[in-house]
Amino acid sequence: MTKLRTILCILPLLFMSAHPVSAENDESTPDVRVLQDEIVYNILVDRFNNGNQAPSDQVDLDDPYAYHGGDLQGITDMLQELDSKGFTAISLSPIMENAENGYHGYWVDDFFEVEDEFGTMDDLKALIKKAHSLDMKVLLELDLNHIAKSSELVNDESKENWFKESDVDPIDSTEWLDEVLVFDQKNEDVAAYLNDVADYWMEETDIDGYTLHAADRYDPAFLQDLTSKIKQKQPNFYLIATALQEDAQVDQLLDNEDLDAISNPEMYEAMNDVFTKPDEPIADIFQTYQERDDDRSLLYVDNMNTPRFSNNFADQGRDAETTWKMALAYLYFTPGVPMIYQGSEIPMYGPGYPENQNMVEFTSGDPDLEDVFDKMASIRDQFPSLARGEIEQVAESNGLSLFKREYENELVYVAINNDSESHSVEIDEEELTNEVQLRGLLHDDTIRQNKDGKFLISMERESSEVFVIRDDTGFNWGFIAFVVGLLSLFVVFVIVMSIKQKKREK
Repeated sequence: MTKLRTILCILPLLFMSAHPVSAENDESTPDVRVLQDEIVYNILVDRFNNGNQAPSDQVDLDDPYAYHGGDLQGITDMLQELDSKGFTAISLSPIMENAENGYHGYWVDDFFEVEDEFGTMDDLKALIKKAHSLDMKVLLELDLNHIAKSSELVNDESKENWFKESDVDPIDSTEWLDEVLVFDQKNEDVAAYLNDVADYWMEETDIDGYTLHAADRYDPAFLQDLTSKIKQKQPNFYLIATALQEDAQVDQLLDNEDLDAISNPEMYEAMNDVFTKPDEPIADIFQTYQERDDDRSLLYVDNMNTPRFSNNFADQGRDAETTWKMALAYLYFTPGVPMIYQGSEIPMYGPGYPENQNMVEFTSGDPDLEDVFDKMASIRDQFPSLARGEIEQVAESNGLSLFKREYENELVYVAINNDSESHSVEIDEEELTNEVQLRGLLHDDTIRQNKDGKFLISMERESSEVFVIRDDTGFNWGFIAFVVGLLSLFVVFVIVMSIKQKKREK
């Protein structure tokens, strides 16, 4: 009887493990990576993870304006985890030596030293080496606008014409501006010094790019000269330009062709307006994208200066997993460079500064949400058209939009429905014939041409999907025959064994 039980257990497992083989995408990922291929994880070093931070009189976990103990070793320790969630690059907040309590990195005292609270140059090199072993890129945030008033450079009388006062009205998260001076980048000596700073970190480390902080405040001529020289040294070196505050005007940055990605505050506003509440049309975001007419947008739904995105939609009663899945579908599957602020995958909340800069709470993560980040990133990695392809909105209905992305010979459709009700759209595209079918990658849907010669795409409320084109082979009769045969053998086997068992009992 034991033998019978064993065989009865094994046969169903064999049956369950048999699956039809479906056609896979045969496009290979482009050999040379560009910034548009990356998913960037934005790290505030002091508030990420404590690896080996020794006790310090500057660390006070109860003071939101003091160091909290995050360091370079702590980031190194978490790289494997970030890699598992599909992040392909990290951007570190400034790590240069800062004035006391400059946890954010913008009170730079010495541009050529690593801040002791974060670690050493060796720690930075070890972080980069570990990241590269995981095929991850490392970017350093570089602030060439500001310097701490306490810096020895500021107190050098021979350089008194290097600096000026900031003329920006700070918001809560940029109150650190009160403790800095602004470099006069039109001064030739200043420009030479700042170019030396950029050269130093490229030469001393194996970093892959710079996030140029507050690039909207740079002198345009200086920025053009700086970026041109960097690209001449390393053509594949990534350059991201961010804005000082979300009310910034960044249009002048679009003229700089050396910049690989440029902050897009308008897209930030549009995505928060749409995704934080239901029934807002996805088409509104796409219209904002079209108004800029530049595919170098740095796409983000929050950062260290803004309220947490999760906080914004939670206030409207939206579910974290559902909302992030729709937001990531837009961030990951439309043109631009997605940048995710640390802790979003947990998720973390905060209505604004300083709560939006709390230490990352790794132990409180939501496994289902973490799987969403992983799965969406995996799909983006598998299909180059989602990162590099041309985009066209081919249909819309209320809160539902259907996009087509095409790169070389690869065509992918992306559907996002932000509506509180289900909606459908019909499409009749040249590429869609009765010989093909659309296969969903998130929900395993299969859509075939209807009697009118069109493809009807129905989307449930608050959902997203990615469709790829596959040959319509109809029913897999070989697989069906295999299953029927297996079931028949199973039934015959059970009958025979039962008869034998009854004879033994007699």
